Amino acid sequence: MTRALKTPLALSAAVIGLLAAPAIAAAPQVHPEKWPASHSPVGLDTATEAKITALLKQMSLEEKVGQVIQPEIRSITPDEVAHYHIGTIENGGGSWPQQNKHATVADWVKLSDAYYQAALKGNRQGVPLLWATDAVHGDNNVFGATLFPHNIGLGAMHDPALMEKIGAATAEEVRATGLDWAFAPTIAVARDDRWGRTYESYSEDPKIVKAYAAAMVKGLEGEGPTFLDQNHVIATAKHFLGDGSTDGGRDQGDSLASEDDLIRLHAQGYAAAIDAGVQSVMASYNSWHGVKMHANKALLTDVLKGRMGFDGMIMGDWNAHGQIPGCSNGDCPIAFNAGLDVFNAPTDWKALYGNMIKEVKAGTIPQSRLDDAVRRVLRVKFRAHLFDEPSPASRPGAGGAIGTPEHRAIARQAVAESLVLLKNDGILPLKPSARILIAGDGADNIAMQSGGWTSSWQGTDNTAADLPGATSIYQGLKAQIDAAGGQALYSPDGVTPTKPDAAIIIFGETPYAEFMGDQPDVALHHDNAESLALLKKLKSEGVPVVAVLLSGRPLYVNPQINAADAFVAAWLPGSEGEGVADVLLGHKDFTGRLAFSWPKRPNQTPLNVGDATYDPQFAYGYGLSYAQPAETPQLPEVADTTKYGEKNVYYTKGDVWNGYKVSIGDANAPHMDYVGTRTTLYGHASLMVEPQADGALHAVWNGKSDAWLEIGADQPSDIAREANGAMMLAVTLRVNAAPSSGVTLGVGSASLSITARLKAAGTGYVQIAAPLSCFKSQDLSKTPTVLRLDTAGTLDIAISDVRLTEAQGDGACPAD
Repeated sequence: MTRALKTPLALSAAVIGLLAAPAIAAAPQVHPEKWPASHSPVGLDTATEAKITALLKQMSLEEKVGQVIQPEIRSITPDEVAHYHIGTIENGGGSWPQQNKHATVADWVKLSDAYYQAALKGNRQGVPLLWATDAVHGDNNVFGATLFPHNIGLGAMHDPALMEKIGAATAEEVRATGLDWAFAPTIAVARDDRWGRTYESYSEDPKIVKAYAAAMVKGLEGEGPTFLDQNHVIATAKHFLGDGSTDGGRDQGDSLASEDDLIRLHAQGYAAAIDAGVQSVMASYNSWHGVKMHANKALLTDVLKGRMGFDGMIMGDWNAHGQIPGCSNGDCPIAFNAGLDVFNAPTDWKALYGNMIKEVKAGTIPQSRLDDAVRRVLRVKFRAHLFDEPSPASRPGAGGAIGTPEHRAIARQAVAESLVLLKNDGILPLKPSARILIAGDGADNIAMQSGGWTSSWQGTDNTAADLPGATSIYQGLKAQIDAAGGQALYSPDGVTPTKPDAAIIIFGETPYAEFMGDQPDVALHHDNAESLALLKKLKSEGVPVVAVLLSGRPLYVNPQINAADAFVAAWLPGSEGEGVADVLLGHKDFTGRLAFSWPKRPNQTPLNVGDATYDPQFAYGYGLSYAQPAETPQLPEVADTTKYGEKNVYYTKGDVWNGYKVSIGDANAPHMDYVGTRTTLYGHASLMVEPQADGALHAVWNGKSDAWLEIGADQPSDIAREANGAMMLAVTLRVNAAPSSGVTLGVGSASLSITARLKAAGTGYVQIAAPLSCFKSQDLSKTPTVLRLDTAGTLDIAISDVRLTEAQGDGACPAD
């Protein structure tokens, strides 16, 4: 589920393009009889259904429509919840009470109570409100919560019993904040590791996903007498269906899987989740053979609700309905008629509300379809005992402790069980009484070890101060080394005045979430060369080296494996870094086994067990241990001269990244590439760019004619998904001489004025940012440029960084 800080203007560029698109493509024929028939242990209750029927007879059209639209808390007030009869709300990743990232549990309960009380005033039947949150590795949006390893690490445990404990602990922490619904578990089967959400998948193997789906649902919701009691929350199986099977691993892309493969690989987790009693299923962004899942009636209604017997509610993903041809974020009867029960409408919910009322009156949406959707919402609310429970502030457990020692102990156990040993030339376990160097970018970096979906959506803006109670890997190692009388030497760059007995180098990927994590390959794109140089440097000094990789996917890192004496895949372990120390220092043995196949080349993807040409570096199920050691031979290395950069970065450190180029132009010379040295337009000489000593790009307009500076690639760029996710274009610059005339910031042909902001910038570097939705007049699925600065006057600036960032503040377009 996309959970950025969304803007009130968020009509995505993808939607703009789709409004003019042709009618929905014909879906492949679906054969419901081939799909698994599931049987929920909950079942329909005659008395409850009678109560729902009575409520439906009492409810007005407006009250019914309010039950099937879910706004986000940043775009709706409690008074509006009452006025529009809203039945469910959510908080997105990076959205908190009063927009305070450090909001307390009490703050969450207070706000939850305010919305709840407003909802009761807003309908005559006393229908209570549901509040959902993306609790995908613990209650990860809440200050001080326990952060469990991301799913990719949990899959390596092969431990469904521990998964159920994780689900139960997560439910308790969600309930402590006064909320009652978790958008978890993600039960995608990732089949192409280029996908930026691979770390949200337990495994490439549907057997693991199936077992874990049932375990997590039981943990979150309870079962039997504990089902949705005061200690549990509604679970959501997501994303139905095929999100892990898109062509090229492209997030929100098109799955070309056959129906048989869709059933065999991707539906098994849903069958298990329904059998475990899951009450909510979230539809996926992706398409299946060109048809968006939110518009696929055959799969949503005929298969999921029909053949598979799901009687809960189908939830939409964030504005995903707006990507359907003929729809917008504020109007989409197609999705509702296909079987969607609750629209995920974070920002355009008022327009959607008004349009739905008109469409039911006009018969575009049948009254029977609306009544069925409302019945499903009310059914889940009855099953969750919301009609009987007091308000959130008065519920047992509300305001209780989060990040408790008991929950952190579960997370620490999960970390230890998730570690996979790929190589050990006899160096491990290390003696904690030794002098051990701990180095690398990820050593004392809780944000890096926790990954995306941590405190915010992308997880890129976190520091240790945002994650109280958490333990970095370095801190966990130091505690045990100190206790044993050893010496822990911390040096991120590996430089230390005293030669250590051994070194542990912790490196890997920096945080990311959906689409920002998509890659063209399975190479390490962050500190690839730097980590290898550090490993080789220490080895050359005679220091035995243990390499620990933090990553959200299997990666080609053969050079690093060869350079190390031992190599550990630690995935994204979350808040309890001491779980790594438990194993490296010999208190526990390695038990983790690969739930994903490991590549031997940067371009070796898709790579899945059972492939006809299966030839991994390390096979599915591989993992060494102290009890069963084995020698890892020298691995083949592939020459790779690619200049890697973070995917969302266009210009930084004095260079353009990821295939982008800087160019300048005016009426006489529309396009001239900047090649790293002083470049001046001929003709009027209206614009000059040159490098500065600090790596910034110095650009001077002399006002003789209109001129522009652009960043683009050889082929048009597709940033439509980023616009739908409310990412912002951010330019960090210093104004050396203020503009004499109007200046525009643009993407493709769309632009907005930034003149006033430049004049007010002062003398230091500042960031000027605008949501991509501000450039919606450009088709962002194929924009020729990702940046254009244009003026006909004089201007002198230094540009140090150009990138996409997660939305901040209110997300409004800059107003000059």
